[in-house]
Amino acid sequence: MKPVLALVGRPNVGKSTLFNRLTKSRDAIVADFAGLTRDRHYGQGRLGNREYIVIDTGGFEPEAGEGSIFREMAKQTRQAVAEADVVLFVVDAREGLAGQDHDIAEYLRRLGKPCLLVANKAEGMREGAQLAEFYELGLGEVIPVSAAHGQGVRGMLDLALDALGLPEPEEEPAPEEGGPIKLAVAGRPNVGKSTLINTWLGEERLVAFDLPGTTRDAITVPFERGGQKFELIDTAGLRRKGKVFEAIEKFSVVKTLQAIESANVVLLLLDATQGVTDQDAHIAGFILEAGRAVVLAVNKWDAIDDYQRELVRRSIESRLAFLKFAELHFISAKKRQGLGPLWGSIARAHKAAMRKMPTPQLTRALLEAVQFQTPKRSGMYRPKLRYAHQGGMNPPVIVVHGNSLEGVTDTYKRFLEGRFRKVFDLTGTPLRIEMKTSRNPYADKDS
Repeated sequence: MKPVLALVGRPNVGKSTLFNRLTKSRDAIVADFAGLTRDRHYGQGRLGNREYIVIDTGGFEPEAGEGSIFREMAKQTRQAVAEADVVLFVVDAREGLAGQDHDIAEYLRRLGKPCLLVANKAEGMREGAQLAEFYELGLGEVIPVSAAHGQGVRGMLDLALDALGLPEPEEEPAPEEGGPIKLAVAGRPNVGKSTLINTWLGEERLVAFDLPGTTRDAITVPFERGGQKFELIDTAGLRRKGKVFEAIEKFSVVKTLQAIESANVVLLLLDATQGVTDQDAHIAGFILEAGRAVVLAVNKWDAIDDYQRELVRRSIESRLAFLKFAELHFISAKKRQGLGPLWGSIARAHKAAMRKMPTPQLTRALLEAVQFQTPKRSGMYRPKLRYAHQGGMNPPVIVVHGNSLEGVTDTYKRFLEGRFRKVFDLTGTPLRIEMKTSRNPYADKDS
């Protein structure tokens, strides 16, 4: 599982600037929930081949008064700290130590979680005297950085990731044929994930247990249906209570992101009574970005009338247009309606994600597509598509070779995607198409 870093500190010390630096994008927010930079933002980052999740929090006042907005912000920050593997406590090197920094430091010391003290806005400052006062916070070494200029950020990241003592990530082995399908049920709180999971577990008389592991491990529930083995990756807060397997509707963004990444197939559950919300679109976007096969299910379909049903269908078409390759089901987990066909879609999506596409068939499909519709001329040259081969699975990657391929438009790539999907029956999985232009050996020579 990817390690989780939480940025904590009082307001205006530069946490958001550091968040953008660590995720290398202003648009790197994965989940931006109602009301949230007061609350929490989640993003992804990478250092070499090590990946991580970052949580950005609002200003933290541990002793904020009852009922105040700061009280709510403090609650969100505590949640972020609970989800994190390492806390980056950010202070302002220019302004110096503040009383609030002492309160936060005391709170973090009590937790005993790995914590780095990061002095931001330290550009141009000499280490030593100017940072000495921060040592009285009792959190060890002070790490000077400048989030705005990027100074010291890489070293800070190395220290944070090294603190976890995680082994260097290896390349993921290709999934074994006939192995279990890893299935994650994802969705907002209260969409009915727990009801669905409990229905499955009860109806199929499944053997379920918690696999031991660290707090970063997703909890998996092995079970079998119709001879096919599955591993259900928990995002609903499944916990054992005595001998009964209970599902508690509890939402952890980090757990959801990690579960999606661990899965082969994600069942994205929507709530018919609420339509497609921003939160649903964020989760759907992350599934697509992670390249996971996906099945859409609209729960509580029995609770709305025909007019509302039409509105839900339209909101799915407009807001989740980027998942139009996914099969869509309308279900009621509570009344056990429409659940059977879900399994067929899950199996088809998994099969499509793991599809092997021989080079001769791919090239034939490519050349037939070009014959049907040639790409538009770009500048002096028309892109020439010569052959294609498979570059990966889960999700399938098709690499197209030829000349002047930088001129292939997004519209033409979508046309190719449609043709490949039809030929290889790639329902339910994202498909990535990469263009590789052959180098002209005479390009660098004088004519």
